[in-house]
Amino acid sequence: MTDTPTPEETAPEGVDPHVPAAPRIWNHWLGGKDNYAADRRVGDQMAELYPSIVRLARADREFLGRAVRYLVAEEGVRQFLDIGTGLPTAGNTHQIAQELAPESRIVYVDNDPLVLAHARALLTSTPEGATAYIDADLHDPERILAEAARTLDLSRPFAVLLLGVLIYIDDTPAAYSIVRTLKDALPPGGHLVIAHSTSEVHGAATEEVVRLRNERVKPPMTLRSGAEIARFFDGLDLLEPGVVPCNRWRPHPAGAHGEDVDEFAGVARKPWPGRAADRQASRPSGERAAG
Repeated sequence: MTDTPTPEETAPEGVDPHVPAAPRIWNHWLGGKDNYAADRRVGDQMAELYPSIVRLARADREFLGRAVRYLVAEEGVRQFLDIGTGLPTAGNTHQIAQELAPESRIVYVDNDPLVLAHARALLTSTPEGATAYIDADLHDPERILAEAARTLDLSRPFAVLLLGVLIYIDDTPAAYSIVRTLKDALPPGGHLVIAHSTSEVHGAATEEVVRLRNERVKPPMTLRSGAEIARFFDGLDLLEPGVVPCNRWRPHPAGAHGEDVDEFAGVARKPWPGRAADRQASRPSGERAAG
């Protein structure tokens, strides 16, 4: 009788299942199945040292759901460019958007081999809409935009989602430049959505677990302050409640945000020419975010 191969033995080409990887660890924290023993081991060790890390991962995912629902229902967005999507779990961008507006069009971007292997799971769509996947790196935003234009009409409002991906750009000026390119491509009425890790809530505890994580997991991640994260939105109209711990961004029900996590988030709109800036958040800073 032939033994059933282990998941490690059937890993896709280009994936080393014995080396822990950030997207698979994140998938483990979210309760997903697309991870290996090495990922679970490191993920569990990190959660033991820093129990709020699992809550952070889930709060980030819940923020995605609330942000996409808001953009579809309140802002009329029907196009999404989700960069650094990671491995599919429940509640992906296309599922949320197309449930509310079946004609929505979504382009996912990632460059992880395992994510690419699971691309077919993402490439489902309603008949009225569309879903596509680009194998590309955030360091090359021009290529991302050119490829996305095959599915999205970039002359019409669309939303760029950068959740948990800017942390992998360790050069902060380069990160600002990348985001500036994406912002410049947004037409009036387009939106930018960012979630980014920080240490402004738990301080040294977060910094230590990130240091230990970076010794074992590639690529390394970079924490930024609330003020640094808010700078990504420069030139856009930042929507209420500004840049805040992601669990505080328009929680449902209102006020039921739970314990703050070291993941700050915000949503901003590109203003229309000739229209007065609709800045609903006057203090998009780390000070406001921590409050």
